[in-house]
Amino acid sequence: MYRDNKIGLVIPARNEEKLIIPTLEGVPGYVDAIYVVDDKSTDGTGKIVTDYSAGKKKVKLLSHSENLGPGAAIITGYHESVHDNCDVVVVCGGDNQMPLEQMTKLIDPIIDGKADYTKGNRFMEGSERLSDMPLTRVIGNTIISLLTKIASGYYKIFDVVDGFTAISKKAIQTVHWEKAWKGYGYPMDFLVQMNIYRFRVMDIPRRAIYLAGVRQSQIKGLSYAFKVSPMLLRNFFYRMYKRYFIGDFHPLIFMYFSGMILMIAGFIIGIDIVLTKLSGLSPTGATAILCALFLIFGGQLLLFGMLFDMMEGQA
Repeated sequence: MYRDNKIGLVIPARNEEKLIIPTLEGVPGYVDAIYVVDDKSTDGTGKIVTDYSAGKKKVKLLSHSENLGPGAAIITGYHESVHDNCDVVVVCGGDNQMPLEQMTKLIDPIIDGKADYTKGNRFMEGSERLSDMPLTRVIGNTIISLLTKIASGYYKIFDVVDGFTAISKKAIQTVHWEKAWKGYGYPMDFLVQMNIYRFRVMDIPRRAIYLAGVRQSQIKGLSYAFKVSPMLLRNFFYRMYKRYFIGDFHPLIFMYFSGMILMIAGFIIGIDIVLTKLSGLSPTGATAILCALFLIFGGQLLLFGMLFDMMEGQA
């Protein structure tokens, strides 16, 4: 127990036989239930956890019959934690690269009623520096962060790929997890789910841990950004529909979609102007003015839509 609250810890694990035991040994004593979710490992992860959990009632191994992805593993742990009546549930990786001694920093805002979902941010403590990253990863992170801010409606968050999180029991019980993204990219999708149900999200500074000779990240720069971009685009439209059309109507939905239509029309007219010029003909002044007006008004509507969306997220 921690501050009279039952604490659960979900550890999604796939092929973590080398690091799962150091991870488990680092779990603070106040954690009441530990759920290691073996996502169809091909190594000895499951057996190692089974042997370790012998005589330890708080450690429970949950196994998938097929590889469903880390997001699915976390959701499995969430459901089990609700069954065990945990009040706050933390998620960490099975690779021993998350500072479990800092778990209370994630838990306290939830117990204090300041947040429903908290996530780590390695950049806030300065331990993750852009100068240490390859250029492709910097560009990829920037694209992912920008798209996630727009898709999720949480414009004040960063380090969106960090999987060190905590969530309240109420949030777990409210979200329709069957619609959540199950594979890599789940941290961004989970943020969208939180916004749809108007849950408060908070960034928490946390220490970054890097182990020599251990794979550090699933992010592969631009390729990762392009892989998750369709999911984020889909989630943006899904969030608009669920929150501002079905849930609670807001005119910003018209600003967003009118702005998109005008911007697309402006780009099409602009391309036509360029092609007309290249063919040796001269586009009319009216066409050029129409193109400019579409782009200007479309851009303004998108910005106003983002502004109102940001205000709604802060409310």
